[in-house]
Amino acid sequence: MLLRRREQLDSQALPAEWPELLKQIYLRRGVRSAADVERRAQALLPFKGLNGMNEAVKLLIDHLANGRKILVVGDFDADGATSTALLMAGLPLFGFQSLDFIVPNRFEYGYGLSPEIVELAAAKGAQLIITVDNGISSIAGVDKAQALGIPVLITDHHLPGEHLPKAAAIVNPNLSACAFPSKNLAGVGVAFYLLMALRSKMRELDLFTQQAIAEPNIANLLDLVALGTVADVVPLDSNNRILVHQGLQRIRAGVCRPGIQALIEVSGRNKSNMVASDLGFAIGPRLNAVGRLDDMSLGIHCLLSDDIHHARQLASEMDSLNSERKDIEQSMQQEAQVIVNQLCLDSESLPKALCLYQADWHQGVVGLVASRIKEQYYRPVFAFADGDKGEVKGSGRSVAGVHLRDLLERIDTQNPGLISKFGGHAMAAGLSLPQTRLAEFKACLEQTSSDFVDEDCLTHTLWSDGELPAEYQVLSFAEMLREAGPWGQGFPEPLFDGHFELCSQRVVGEKHLKMSVKLPGMSQEIDAIAFNVDRSVWPNAALKQVQLVYKLDVNEFRGRRSLQLLVEHLQAL
Repeated sequence: MLLRRREQLDSQALPAEWPELLKQIYLRRGVRSAADVERRAQALLPFKGLNGMNEAVKLLIDHLANGRKILVVGDFDADGATSTALLMAGLPLFGFQSLDFIVPNRFEYGYGLSPEIVELAAAKGAQLIITVDNGISSIAGVDKAQALGIPVLITDHHLPGEHLPKAAAIVNPNLSACAFPSKNLAGVGVAFYLLMALRSKMRELDLFTQQAIAEPNIANLLDLVALGTVADVVPLDSNNRILVHQGLQRIRAGVCRPGIQALIEVSGRNKSNMVASDLGFAIGPRLNAVGRLDDMSLGIHCLLSDDIHHARQLASEMDSLNSERKDIEQSMQQEAQVIVNQLCLDSESLPKALCLYQADWHQGVVGLVASRIKEQYYRPVFAFADGDKGEVKGSGRSVAGVHLRDLLERIDTQNPGLISKFGGHAMAAGLSLPQTRLAEFKACLEQTSSDFVDEDCLTHTLWSDGELPAEYQVLSFAEMLREAGPWGQGFPEPLFDGHFELCSQRVVGEKHLKMSVKLPGMSQEIDAIAFNVDRSVWPNAALKQVQLVYKLDVNEFRGRRSLQLLVEHLQAL
């Protein structure tokens, strides 16, 4: 681990009334004016910048006029679930009455709009298919729909391949021809923009009056947008921060949908002071667990439920699945560690990218195992499990500076036919290939990554905002930072470092270290906690001085709020 401090920048362009430390924090994250941290809904980028939107809206209005059946095809992660729920809840507000959805079962159909899913859609009487959070790589599926006379409207945010599907309309900010300023919309963000554009066109055509329905307030759907955006770990650029902030404000005000309220309750959070990290680390995993172990339809029904009692029942089932997921993941992680230890024994150093496989691993959890091993060894990791029909299915996680989809594309280009299919982002990707060629893929991965991956990318660097003076180590400043977000991917929560006196230490929950620390020369002690510490090192009663890299947190216990340090790195001095 390498600790580096962010540089001091000229803050004259930012408002004079802002605290200097906050100005530095914002500047280091790309903020150059007050407009960059504007969080009003009116500051959202206009939908007109999205290519294909006119065709998409026309398609929807044509189907509205004719009362044709629309079928939404989603994905089995949190972004796909919230995207599906958003259209299922949103389109009826515009007068659409014949609606249904399908989420492909991960284990039976795999990802995306496959020909098999199109056949299911046709059997359900679909007259228009709308994909959410998928579709941009579904060439065969769209061809099948076209052959059956079913138009397809693709809304997606994943990177396109060399060829695009022959859909009736495609809305994706990552198309090369699309000039939309933000390329970071999640799938649920793209679906929300579709409704924005639809409302504008229907207002222009006076269709709400003609239907005798009220113009919908789609801002009421922003709780779904916030959850899906944070859970999908897309970069929180200024536009995404507006979407997340607006959704969080509605959750805090208690006007979120019952399903989200139930998930908040079952995760033990307080909705009145929810922040983005609560969506990412408490709510998102419970939603994702359903798609990993079961059928994501359960999660979507929870999000769509209008009855809080029913929503609580579904959320309880989801919570149980999340506990099961944790147990499976822990077991798989231990097995993965054995494999990596063997790699360490066989060579002087690990490859620049790791390929791990065990036949009986759970397909839905391999991505989490890849993520955990990536965090430990800080290099790209692919984890594979057996799939169907002699194939293995893998999920990869990457580190900053290594674009995982580009890495797979290079392997695929240099070794045609090796990979059956692949897709993803810079930091995460999925793929499948014949089980008999897994060893060949591993060799290609190691060979390609030796040139593709820069050695500097394999060093885990923690970027600190510097030492935090004693006057800022107070509850009021921690609360101010909480409200200065939302923080997340691409807009990281402030991180500080410093030397502290270690006043007390004890283990809680088997592997978390609860501490009391104070700055040298100060009398006030501050609570701190470090998660998942090395139990062979901690606790250590002989140690009296530590270096901490930490975030400021507001701890709530029995109605009392207090300052707490969330320790990212702990070093004995």
